[in-house]
Amino acid sequence: GRARLRSALESVDDVGSRAAANGHDVSQPWIPAGSIEQLAARSRLEVEIDGDYVAIARLNGELHAFEDRCTHDGEPLAGAELEGDAATPCGVVICPRHGARFCLKTGAALTPPAYEPIRIFEVRERDGQIEVRKS
Repeated sequence: GRARLRSALESVDDVGSRAAANGHDVSQPWIPAGSIEQLAARSRLEVEIDGDYVAIARLNGELHAFEDRCTHDGEPLAGAELEGDAATPCGVVICPRHGARFCLKTGAALTPPAYEPIRIFEVRERDGQIEVRKS
């Protein structure tokens, strides 16, 4: 077959493709999760996206959105602590039942009894509101 060459005027990041240059799926909508004030008052927000329960929290000034379900027992991570972890490049969420630790940047399971990662969602603050979307 013949290789397809791009003209000098054709964008490298084809607008018709679903993924942006940064690899994020730009076709997924941003879902409102609540206001910055609500997050400050409750320390955590929850939202449902296509049947997935997502928790939003702030650690060291940075927003994080993660699957609100421990992959070890399938139960919610409600009441889970968030903390910085010197051993990893990310903060961690710690399951309140059995102590499984998950990376807040990648979702990786860092300690047993969990071995499967949790999903991580994109999160942003916009005009005092917090929005999340599937990555």
